[in-house]
Amino acid sequence: MAQAGVLLDKDQFNCSICLDVLKDPVTIPCGHSYCSGCIQNYWDQDDYLGVYVCPQCRQNFNPRPLLARNTILADVVEIFKNTTLQDAAAPTAGRTFAEAGDVECDVCIGLKSKAVSSCLVCLASYCDDHVRPHYESSAFKKHKLVAASKRLQETICPRHDKLLEVYCRTDKRCICSLCLTDEHKGHDTVLAEEEIQQKKRQLSEIKQSSQLRIQQREKEVQELRKAIFSLSRSARAAAEESDAVFSELIRSIELKRFEVRELIKAQEKTAIGEAEKLLEQIQKEIGELKKNEDELDKLSHAEDPIHFLQSCQSLHAPPVLSASPLVASDPDFTFGPVTTAVSDFKALLQEVCQNGCVSIYERGRYKDLYHILIFCTINDSVDCLLTLFYFFILYSSKFSSGSRHKHPPRRAHPRRK
Repeated sequence: MAQAGVLLDKDQFNCSICLDVLKDPVTIPCGHSYCSGCIQNYWDQDDYLGVYVCPQCRQNFNPRPLLARNTILADVVEIFKNTTLQDAAAPTAGRTFAEAGDVECDVCIGLKSKAVSSCLVCLASYCDDHVRPHYESSAFKKHKLVAASKRLQETICPRHDKLLEVYCRTDKRCICSLCLTDEHKGHDTVLAEEEIQQKKRQLSEIKQSSQLRIQQREKEVQELRKAIFSLSRSARAAAEESDAVFSELIRSIELKRFEVRELIKAQEKTAIGEAEKLLEQIQKEIGELKKNEDELDKLSHAEDPIHFLQSCQSLHAPPVLSASPLVASDPDFTFGPVTTAVSDFKALLQEVCQNGCVSIYERGRYKDLYHILIFCTINDSVDCLLTLFYFFILYSSKFSSGSRHKHPPRRAHPRRK
């Protein structure tokens, strides 16, 4: 290798310890050069002896020499490395080497370049450099070049070793010119190139038809997406509306629950007030009876007969007690109808939850209160349910001891007009 007119040998720049190109070269007193790290490690192994030896000439040094970087040698080594890399890259500059799956050039020796063209006459593939004669020389003027292919052998007739350039429409296969004279004689045949053009036209028509179908399907997809969006929007609106209806129903039921509770409290207060008045009256009568009893006891123990007779004249019969109303010990004696009405209302609501989805779409004649409740759908469910609830409350508010186990009769719901 030449650089500035001087022949450079790679071995001149190798470290005798690591046998590689010098890295950060240093020169010891005997004149030999080594990698800085290599000579440091070499002398560290013999540091306990106090004597330091040159690995090449075996010259001893004591004390251990101080090492300094040989800048001139380092520059020369760097130039040598760069020149070596440039020379190594020169033969492959501009070449594209074949990788796995690529078609290799049949002319390249050693490292194969990637083929760019295949010749149907030569039955060989060529890279950019080796395909030039086919373009520059008249000897290759009639050769037909195609894109590089690994299937060149498939273009040769296995029987006659000639190029398959004819297409037999009868047998639907490619044949050579010699096949026309024997096996395929009299068959419907055309040049392969002509058949290729016809097939391409057919493929073009199929492609156009496919594109039209794709456009039609894409249009249908857009319409379906619009329909899906519309359905989702309608579903959200219906869900929001139903939530609003049920929220209103819940608020109304909560309000009626409060009103029923207040009604029960009012009835309780009234009943307890009447009971307390009766209790006060009875206790007063008991006091009078006890007072009269004490007077009778005193009179029965009187010793003066005259006083006894005169006192008996002033006695009168005990007061007639007022009739005491029957006080029930049963807690459901008074409020049983309310509890029953609320329970019935709960059962009706549960039935609506179970059958409401079907009942929403059923319009017809109704016979009793259950049908009235089922008839209450999206538009008037709240009013209908509250009306039905008031129906039970009004009947249950009639407190009477004789009807505590009797349910109020159901009224027929008038037909909706």
